[in-house]
Amino acid sequence: MIKVLDSYALLAFLDREPGHEIVEALFLEAVESQTQVMMTTVNYGEVYYIVLRELGQSKAQELEQVVSKLPLKVVDADWVLARLAARIKARKKMAYADCFAAALAKQHRGEVVTGDPEFKEIEEDIKVRWLR
Repeated sequence: MIKVLDSYALLAFLDREPGHEIVEALFLEAVESQTQVMMTTVNYGEVYYIVLRELGQSKAQELEQVVSKLPLKVVDADWVLARLAARIKARKKMAYADCFAAALAKQHRGEVVTGDPEFKEIEEDIKVRWLR
């Protein structure tokens, strides 16, 4: 099954916050080819700006190096994905970036991996794996 990380999940992994071990296990499964781990460019951009804003340019560059070595497929937000995210946003009370993670999971019949309570909005439509 395809696993889709939102920014919460990647930040939890990077900062070794609660739930990081779940994300780490998914990366190990991905290396063994049992699962595919994906994230949209929108969600990755959210992680990048948080690191840049809070920790500075050198840590943001370090983030790029770390992420490039992970078994993580970063998917461009094309028109099809943007339209699906917009449809979710129009119906649910979620941040727009979160809608991209939900849209990617829906598009690939995957599961969103998160600890963000906003994803309770979509649990009836999309599988969610909770980090906490």
